[in-house]
Amino acid sequence: MELSFDSIETPALTKAELADLLFEQIGLNKREAKDFIDAFFEMITRELAAGTDVKISGFGNFQVRTKQARPGRNPRTGESVLIAARRAVTFHASAKLKQSV
Repeated sequence: MELSFDSIETPALTKAELADLLFEQIGLNKREAKDFIDAFFEMITRELAAGTDVKISGFGNFQVRTKQARPGRNPRTGESVLIAARRAVTFHASAKLKQSV
């Protein structure tokens, strides 16, 4: 089954538009479609917060990276500041996604 995105009006695909596509093309009712999309993104968020990589076959990989503290500067004043260590999510597109784009 292939979803068609011809009805999208904005340059960005939103969660609401994904839910509408599930409603129109799959046949889920609007509430089920919204709940499905919310659950999908909640599951990805929960796994990334726990430090687990998320791999979606044919799409790509989401990974959590730990960035070390580093020196930086305030662009307005030029003053040196320390940028705190943090965790960041990175995305690497799969070969299939790269090829189709």
